[in-house]
Amino acid sequence: MIRNIGYFFVLLFLQQQLIAQEANQPQRFDFGKMWTFENPPKEWFKEAYNFSPDDNWFNDVRKSSLRFATWCSASFVSPDGLIMTNHHCSRDVVTPLQKSGEDFEKNGFYAPNLEDERKAEGLFVEQMIQAEDVSERILDQMKKAKTDIERKTFQDSALAQIIRDYQSRDNWKNLRIQSVSFYSGGKFSLYGYKKFEDIRLVLIPEMNLGYFGGDPDNFTYPRYSLDCTFWRAYENGKPVNSSANYFKFKASGATENEPVFVVGNPGNTERYRTFKQLEYDRDIRFPVQLEMLKNRIAILQKEYNKNPNIDLLNNIFGLSNSTKAFTGILKGLNNPNLIGRKKMMEDEIRSKTKLKGEDPWAELEKAVQALRKYGASVTLLGPSPIKGDAVNLIFTLAKYEKALGMPDQAGNLTKIREEIKGLSTKLNTEQELDYLSIYLAELKKFEHPENQYIDQILDGKTAEKRAQKMIDKTDFTDSEKLEKIFMKDAEKFKKFSDPLLDAARILSPKYNEAIAAFQSSTPKRRALEAKIANAVFNVKGSNLPPDATFTLRLADGVVKGYDYNGTTAPYKTSFYGLYDRYYSNDKKFPWALPEKWLNPPMELLQAPMCYVSTNDIIGGNSGSPMINKNKEAVGLIFDGNIESLPGNFIYDEVSNRTVSV
Repeated sequence: MIRNIGYFFVLLFLQQQLIAQEANQPQRFDFGKMWTFENPPKEWFKEAYNFSPDDNWFNDVRKSSLRFATWCSASFVSPDGLIMTNHHCSRDVVTPLQKSGEDFEKNGFYAPNLEDERKAEGLFVEQMIQAEDVSERILDQMKKAKTDIERKTFQDSALAQIIRDYQSRDNWKNLRIQSVSFYSGGKFSLYGYKKFEDIRLVLIPEMNLGYFGGDPDNFTYPRYSLDCTFWRAYENGKPVNSSANYFKFKASGATENEPVFVVGNPGNTERYRTFKQLEYDRDIRFPVQLEMLKNRIAILQKEYNKNPNIDLLNNIFGLSNSTKAFTGILKGLNNPNLIGRKKMMEDEIRSKTKLKGEDPWAELEKAVQALRKYGASVTLLGPSPIKGDAVNLIFTLAKYEKALGMPDQAGNLTKIREEIKGLSTKLNTEQELDYLSIYLAELKKFEHPENQYIDQILDGKTAEKRAQKMIDKTDFTDSEKLEKIFMKDAEKFKKFSDPLLDAARILSPKYNEAIAAFQSSTPKRRALEAKIANAVFNVKGSNLPPDATFTLRLADGVVKGYDYNGTTAPYKTSFYGLYDRYYSNDKKFPWALPEKWLNPPMELLQAPMCYVSTNDIIGGNSGSPMINKNKEAVGLIFDGNIESLPGNFIYDEVSNRTVSV
């Protein structure tokens, strides 16, 4: 019996070793499934789904989809210009549309008639009318270049000429033409957009439904959020005729294991970064960004607890969203299976690449290594809206001192003085002390041994005590003293000492040094990345999708649950779950519900609410339509699960899921 038990554990160990070994193996779609419309994966669709759409299918799908302003995706869903996108894509722009006595956050909004729809000034959507690969013409010109700088010059010149050529073509006239570079400059496309600038609100749910679950439920599943909004596009005062290209609804939605397709504008992925670049991300880039974001959320939350308001809540949610995203990416970078797959894929490509001259991987490693000592500085040091007025004042003072020694063009000094006055008015607050304290503490925590400077400012004190002294002792908060300071000429100003100005004289040059280090190496790094991308083509073929660029993509997948937390997530949730979350959390925000949603009918409770699928998405896909083979809308993208966050650098179909309502 003992021998049998021992044999069992040996088999179990060997099985686990085999699973671990397989998990480390590169997968077919490690680079993802974000396909471009000018190079759709027709053969893969036939192989995977026995589905062979013709060019008309792709053209219709492309023109039915939209880019929503500069931050989300959307689609036409009726013949008269009705647009579908997310609640979280819309809530920042609907507040000005409220009339006296209205509260969209509490009560939502619905326009029963066209004349009741509300125009959002400045809001626009764009429809991709044309898409064309122009790589051959550009790459032919770039071959003539002898240096990395020449290569970029030839590229820009060729692109400019091609755009001029296309602007004169009948089917490209009156379109906004965008040039897009893929694979670090390995391929190029032109996109032509039609812009709709009269966009009117039709429906937005109450905040408690559109934001149900809030930040705690963000990037999780099962989900219960009615994250949708409907708008309408107008031209010449009338609803747009979108009858030629729109998605009809399939009321019953999607079914388990059904092939589905996301059509949207994923913002940014980094799946072609080398292993050494990913190590830099793991060790410096994301830990620094996470620290900065978490600290700012704590400051905003402290303020929100004293003074709750929607603007603060949106700011907190935005930062929290990024924090969770970066946390998930960092967790993936520390996952030996995922990072092992990236390393093995790179090793395979390097072993099959015949080098002529320099080794681009080795040269890129040297470039990245040289940037490590500047990595924290380039993120933490500089001015930013989320760093507080004191930090921004420090860099404005550095700008002012530099401007004093130069000819005053177009009243530049006057403009900078007004900036200084505006930034100086709120320094004597608890929040500003928090911002400056945490800023100094972050610089100390992430200081690189080869790039030390913060101790000159701290002068042996803690970050909090030094920040307090800097604010207490500065003359820039005194309006009378400030006017006298402004009377100093360049020579006298250089001799003037002030805690904030003294800090500026240390921090601004260090920040400029870090920026210069990154910028000066950019042409070389980009050229090396292009060579590596070309090597990937040569080994793996050109059927790999490029990184996301906030341009229209088609991502295929199937409706499918997944294993998590020792159990299995069903492919769909129901409205029962919405009410369970409401009661389980004692009816408290962000799981509260509007009063009119209480006492629901059984028919509603049993209805499906949200579901998951294996489609490949990232930020920017929010508001993307989910469609079936028949081009019917069967869902609306609004999130990914927590397991999808490593999708920034690798796509893993096992548990990476898109969440749709």
